[in-house]
Amino acid sequence: MKFEIVCFDCDSTLSYIEGIDQCARAVSLGVEMEMLTNAAMNGELALEDVYQQRLELIRPRAVEVTALADIYIKTMVDGVREVFATLAAKGAEVHIISGGLRQAILPLAAELNIPVANVHAVDIYFNADGHYIGFDMDSPLARSGGKAQVCQQINPTGKKMVLVGDGKTDLEAQTVGVQVIGYGGVVRREIVAQQADFYVDEANLTAVLEYIL
Repeated sequence: MKFEIVCFDCDSTLSYIEGIDQCARAVSLGVEMEMLTNAAMNGELALEDVYQQRLELIRPRAVEVTALADIYIKTMVDGVREVFATLAAKGAEVHIISGGLRQAILPLAAELNIPVANVHAVDIYFNADGHYIGFDMDSPLARSGGKAQVCQQINPTGKKMVLVGDGKTDLEAQTVGVQVIGYGGVVRREIVAQQADFYVDEANLTAVLEYIL
């Protein structure tokens, strides 16, 4: 193993979908949300400039977040189960770090045998009727530089660490010494292809193992 800690983004990395865009389609806002999501992931807009805006427009209900959890599992990228099984067999410490909705990502993590404590995402809040009332505005993952901050929190002793992801927010982990494997198997983003330490654009996620093992 070249790395002791291996982290993965979720949307467009472990799953073929962007979760927030999926929720937007349920309320006929898909096109608008995809534009905002792509602008943030391509580095054209700061994440904090779009995060709250997207959720306030969509206002996802608990039932829609539960449905999203099922979709994440059904739309896993080819090779994900093999990658996580391989890393577990090698004794790697594996985390999911995502700006997505934590309640929707937890069932996917459970499918991959990732402990709840190793899932870092943004909590969303509902009232007793399951209607949206807000999100964890203190979460670093709802703003620029958040993934770098989370990487520091989970790696206080400076172990060798790598993050696999598709977006500009993943590249920010490089500022704290984390190597980044850009993944373009779902969406190719030029800024990631150019600035990641390594880049993989094969459709099967097992291609990243060459750089991890």
